[in-house]
Amino acid sequence: MTRRAFLGIDCGTQSTKALLVDADSDAVLGVGRAWHELIEGEDGTREQQPDWWVTALVAATRAALSAAGDVEVAGIGVSGQQHGLVCLGVDERPVRSAKLWNDTTTAAECALLTTNLGGAERVLELTGNTFLAGYTAPKVLWLLLHEPVEYGSTVRMCLPHDYLNLWLTGAFVTEAGDASGTAYFDVRTREYSAPVLAAIDAQRDWASCLPRIVPSLSVVGGLRSEAAEALGINADTPVSGGGGDNMMAAIGVGAIVEGPVVVSLGTSGTGFAYRSRPAVDPRGEAAAFCDSTGAWLPLVCTLNCTVATDWIAALFGLDHAGVEAALVSSPAGARGLTFLPHLGGERTPDCPTGAGVFSGVRAEHAPIDFVRAVVEGVTFGLEYALGALRRAGVDATQVTLVGGGAQSDGWAQLCADVLEVSVARPSETEAAALGAARQARWAVDGISPAQEQDRAARRFEPRASPALRAAAERADHLREVAIGNGL
Repeated sequence: MTRRAFLGIDCGTQSTKALLVDADSDAVLGVGRAWHELIEGEDGTREQQPDWWVTALVAATRAALSAAGDVEVAGIGVSGQQHGLVCLGVDERPVRSAKLWNDTTTAAECALLTTNLGGAERVLELTGNTFLAGYTAPKVLWLLLHEPVEYGSTVRMCLPHDYLNLWLTGAFVTEAGDASGTAYFDVRTREYSAPVLAAIDAQRDWASCLPRIVPSLSVVGGLRSEAAEALGINADTPVSGGGGDNMMAAIGVGAIVEGPVVVSLGTSGTGFAYRSRPAVDPRGEAAAFCDSTGAWLPLVCTLNCTVATDWIAALFGLDHAGVEAALVSSPAGARGLTFLPHLGGERTPDCPTGAGVFSGVRAEHAPIDFVRAVVEGVTFGLEYALGALRRAGVDATQVTLVGGGAQSDGWAQLCADVLEVSVARPSETEAAALGAARQARWAVDGISPAQEQDRAARRFEPRASPALRAAAERADHLREVAIGNGL
């Protein structure tokens, strides 16, 4: 029997995931994944070719369809890594590789835009967000200043998920959730900020350059025949507005009403929560984003999450099981070894040129202690970031844990211990792709995804640990030194 299903696509930094979700039961019927390359440079460059995403989308979708068996795809939703700058020429082909969310080459442009607009407080008034190196606005100015030929050849600019929707449907549109991460978008009015765009380039016709903003929960178009043939899905299949990966993850875990803070352990570490009105951090460390349902999603982000844990695992030749064993074998506090995980610079705190630091290294430290120290350091960084959410009025009294790192029992328990709150882990931790499928269902069928009050497969309760609290204090000191010295 043919089952009716919705396809959720999540284009992340490391891979593109595809999930086929049953339209009635919400059960996952098929999963596919295809990996991406990454262009890296010592100057903080982090880029990808947009065509790599399309190739991965096709491969992941066909794998999910093969795994699901006999299904009819009733709708498609796309989740994409936020903040990436995709530049298109007159033929709608990419002019250059896309600068990604974790590209830290734009610190000077952040400072220049802030100064030209009258300071950080004025920028917050204009958009609800300050300029950080990962955001899209400073990337555009960077391109103008560093690659004027490519900038001049660019007629359209968009975000990664917008580019995939363009490939799928031919529609050049965006929605408020992902657009709010550009820093040239006013999260209060849900419109592009004319003063910010003028500060970047007063001569450019931004109305034709940027995608039109449509409701997140709308159908933006039907699947083009060429895309349909590539994917093996019927032409004209509806495609929803989609959104940024964090916005889609919020839908995937049911964060469409006020409730727990969602913490995602992915390439980046994020914390976010649904709010019915804008929530602005007066210091600008927490992002005042919109969500992809018509509300708001205040969010904090650390650049170094599984990037750091994967790095230390590769350094010692460990697989995921080896990392898990190290978390169990090394005691809380890693025997006095402390790690500041600013490997590729950092966003929260704003240290775009920062570097990682081990402190307290002694001859008796074994590889398991280094692994434990790295995972602890990443988690302490998330704890610091959640402090910015508190300034925006969001207190993490409960946490829902998602993302690839959330599959680790040891890390989930560490999050509960460090954050000192109960942590719930849903059965499906790839929440962004699931949320994209649900958003498509919402848009196509005109109904809301069921709000399940308790979807956790497992809960982790906090345990008191003086050694861990002492380690957190050491990490706080390292962070203060890094901030004070601009490291």
